[in-house]
Amino acid sequence: MRHYQIIRTALRALRRNVMRASLTTLGIVIGVAAVIAMMEIGNGSTIAIGRTIASMGANNLLVQPGTAASGGVSFGAGTVMTLTPEDAEAIARECPAVGGVAPAVRARTQVVHGNRNWVPMFIYGTTPAYLEVRDWTTMSEGEAFTDRDVRNANKVCLVGQTVVRELFGGASPIGQEIRLQNVAFKIVGVLPFKGANMMGMDQDDVVLAPWTTIKYRVVGSSASVGNQSAAASGGSVNTLKQLYPSSALSLYPLPSATEQADRPEPVRFTNVDQIIAAARTAAEIPAAIQQIRAVLHERHHLRADEADDFNVHDMTEVTKAMSSTTVLMTKLLLVVAMISLVVGGVGIMNIMLVSVTERTREIGLRMAVGAEPASILQQFMVEAVVLCLLGGAGGILVGRGCSYLVNLLLHWPTATSVGAIIASVVVSAAVGIVFGYYPAWKASRFDPIDALRYE
Repeated sequence: MRHYQIIRTALRALRRNVMRASLTTLGIVIGVAAVIAMMEIGNGSTIAIGRTIASMGANNLLVQPGTAASGGVSFGAGTVMTLTPEDAEAIARECPAVGGVAPAVRARTQVVHGNRNWVPMFIYGTTPAYLEVRDWTTMSEGEAFTDRDVRNANKVCLVGQTVVRELFGGASPIGQEIRLQNVAFKIVGVLPFKGANMMGMDQDDVVLAPWTTIKYRVVGSSASVGNQSAAASGGSVNTLKQLYPSSALSLYPLPSATEQADRPEPVRFTNVDQIIAAARTAAEIPAAIQQIRAVLHERHHLRADEADDFNVHDMTEVTKAMSSTTVLMTKLLLVVAMISLVVGGVGIMNIMLVSVTERTREIGLRMAVGAEPASILQQFMVEAVVLCLLGGAGGILVGRGCSYLVNLLLHWPTATSVGAIIASVVVSAAVGIVFGYYPAWKASRFDPIDALRYE
């Protein structure tokens, strides 16, 4: 028989028992629908987990200054101030794998409001890009400071939930003032709740302000790790002339003629304590590190064989946790998908065996008038594959519908998986071939005389 005749005969046989064919495909429909729905829900959950872990700093890269040494004694990271705000701007401009960059100046001092005081765990002078890097783009109250505030060294700040609780008793602090080293800062925004990080540190115990304000008005130099409020209380008195920088001090001051003569190499006076960057995705972290190193090597005039005067650190532990979570979820979904499809394949085999038994005399008659065993085999294989493909198409529709309803009614995150849809079609055909082969082979092995005598 020709191929089109075999296909036509198989389709005619399926049309004779529409109800049975529909029930046969039901197992494949349920299996494929479960695969599609679970893959889309799983992809959405993976994306949500990735965003949650990324908000903890999984994609963050920390660029710190280099290490000073004298007489073979190293003084530790950050003892040489080699990073500048221009370095951060160059990284953002020239590193395509980096999604956000923010310079940071650290401080450690008391924050005073009225008769209350508190020493936050983190006081950072930075730029608005820091909020994007740390996934703090939505304010709980108020609004973030702007790039204009950074350029003008305005005395505005953002506070975390812990600072609000300790200084304001949970009341709204918007518009209120706090003092850092006797410098009054106006609170313009409250950061949303974030909780502890992977190291157990309270991420809500934070004050953020323009880095120019922290550097020039609070710290006065590069930030130290000591408590400046305690140092200031040792007998020195703060005066107004100590609170504000000289009028001749620009945002990016230039070296004097004497300094240029004494040290002809580039001297970066406006330095920052660190640069915080965020890779676009966890997979792009190695590329982002290489690009950052290349840019800083060029900017710092370092030879290829010369040691870095900076250090780049990534959140390896958090990245591994995210990767292991994603791999585990993918394997779990694959196991469930295999179980669902095997169950549907067993249903196909059972129904095809019943069909072969019921059509024994028909098979014997066809073989008696000259049909070859290969034609009988192909006919039943075509029937099984058609049933599975119809079930796969129905399963795709049902699975997409279930995914949409879950997103609509339960508000669970979902994400369309084109790969799962294509794989479902391929697997459906494969199930038809694998589970339909034995009934078709059994039908092709019938003896015509015994088949014609079958009651």
